[in-house]
Amino acid sequence: MINKYSFFLPIIVFLCFNILSVNAQKIEKITFKSANPFALSDIIKDLENQEEQELFGELVIPMDSINEEKKFPLVIGVAGSLGWRSHHYEYLEMYQKNGFATFELNSFKSRKITSTVGSQVEVTTAAIILDAYRAFEKLANHPNIDKNKVSITGWSLGGAVALFSGWLPIKRAITNDLKFTSHLAFYPPCFFDPENVEFTDSPIHILIGEIDDWTPAEPCNFFVKKISKTANVDLTIYPDSHHSFDSEEPVTFNEKGYSFKDCLFKLNEDGDVLMNYLSLPMSSPFMQKVGFLFCVERGVNLGGNPIARKKSFEFALSFMSTTLK
Repeated sequence: MINKYSFFLPIIVFLCFNILSVNAQKIEKITFKSANPFALSDIIKDLENQEEQELFGELVIPMDSINEEKKFPLVIGVAGSLGWRSHHYEYLEMYQKNGFATFELNSFKSRKITSTVGSQVEVTTAAIILDAYRAFEKLANHPNIDKNKVSITGWSLGGAVALFSGWLPIKRAITNDLKFTSHLAFYPPCFFDPENVEFTDSPIHILIGEIDDWTPAEPCNFFVKKISKTANVDLTIYPDSHHSFDSEEPVTFNEKGYSFKDCLFKLNEDGDVLMNYLSLPMSSPFMQKVGFLFCVERGVNLGGNPIARKKSFEFALSFMSTTLK
């Protein structure tokens, strides 16, 4: 005797299999070669002579049970000076659940560094920008990655990487073959006045807190207005929000962190950041330390704002969905 529900059994099995497949993922450790430039000028003027560095990161790819060769849009994530934190992973998980592949770039772990807070010399913006492009080059050849739909996002130091990876003097020095589809920078250091305002025409968006005293918001206003003549750039400032406004952690005071609220550095065409007043390039650890004496103070606030956090997650997903799909 045939059970009256037997007709529906294959359908139920099919549906259950596909529901499980929606959340299935493939995780891969990706290794590649990069280098250790200190300054942006090291990339622009002397890239071929930089010390080689082996890097790794974690690639997460959504599984498609019907098409194993499907290519996915990719979001490359870059952590800040404190390294990878819980809210960074929350963004990656959100992207994964919405059909994006993600790549956790491990610039610190690869170099056996845990934090650069209070020094900012062990791993620099220049080094991580190079890491990001070298990772992009490796991932562009992955059978499940759509190399024409790759975005970069980052927080704080990683925000600087997301932002300045779109600066054309740097990009041209590294590659003419690949281009990030979009750049999403969370509370990046904007306190630079670039002589060369050539930036990518890919969308760039900066999210920053109104009362951030680590990487302040006002220089971002200046920066965006200056480069908007040639760049596709926009800015969102969240009221009553500190650095790391998108975390769930309470606002705390970090006595080691550099406060750049009184800084604005010239960035020349060669990629040298110049000291205030003396206009000397801060292109070595010693010269950077000297240059910081003119405007930097110790002590910063960081922590979450629930309203800004909710809005930033919503914006990030919308931004990636719009630019990558």
